[in-house]
Amino acid sequence: MPELPEVEVTRRGFADRIAGAQVQAVRVGKPLRWALAVPPESLVGRQVIGVRRRGKYLLVDLDQGLLLLHLGMSGSLRFDLELPPPGAHDHFDLQTSAGTLRLHDPRRFGAVVHVSDESSLLARKLLGRLGMEPLGEHFDPAAFHAGLQRRRAPIKQVLLAGDVVVGVGNIYASEALFLAGIRPTTLAARISRPRAARLHAAVRDVLGRAVERGGSTLRDFSGVDGQGGYFQLEAMVYGRAGQPCRVCGQPIRLLRQGQRATYFCAQCQKA
Repeated sequence: MPELPEVEVTRRGFADRIAGAQVQAVRVGKPLRWALAVPPESLVGRQVIGVRRRGKYLLVDLDQGLLLLHLGMSGSLRFDLELPPPGAHDHFDLQTSAGTLRLHDPRRFGAVVHVSDESSLLARKLLGRLGMEPLGEHFDPAAFHAGLQRRRAPIKQVLLAGDVVVGVGNIYASEALFLAGIRPTTLAARISRPRAARLHAAVRDVLGRAVERGGSTLRDFSGVDGQGGYFQLEAMVYGRAGQPCRVCGQPIRLLRQGQRATYFCAQCQKA
């Protein structure tokens, strides 16, 4: 599943190029997770003001309204002046004067939704409960610790929930917890302020490096230029069950939390 780094890499790949462009045509293919919510032809003539990100959502600001895009489990976007004819898994085309933005999604869990603004009922339903942006200036260590203190669940699952901090997906939660020296089964409420500060810094570090490496490509993620990410090649624990820890040499362990695979080092992450 594309996580925050993959979505941010996608945004950076086309945001500057599409800004200021005018929508010339819209094609909608097979139904996605949510309907577009307006007739496609009503978007023709609109101007793209810019592209933002909130968690794993891309927000394409138009001169009237905005589009909320989500890549779902297997989606990816392409943007170019010329794209081949749409295939069976190409479900949305936004043709503009600067090029065509296309959503490719084999499993169709992604979505493109038009809303009037972020205060609309649908926008608040999708975005309203998202936690702090980990790469933003408002990701405050004290607020992060306070959020953890209110949760009685294991820290790994709290990170994945997205209501304290948004976008820390499965790969990056395992990596950040390793970097902070915190075992994934530790209850969030038991994490002290100093340890929460280390985890706060680790989350920012891991996600920042992942963006620089183009995200992680485990199966089918690619950026708007069709290139995959490389962060998974330098993972310290994720996907390395049974292999020696890069720090202490002990075998990396695997456990299941909420049906998700968790990787950790019992020596480096003692509590």
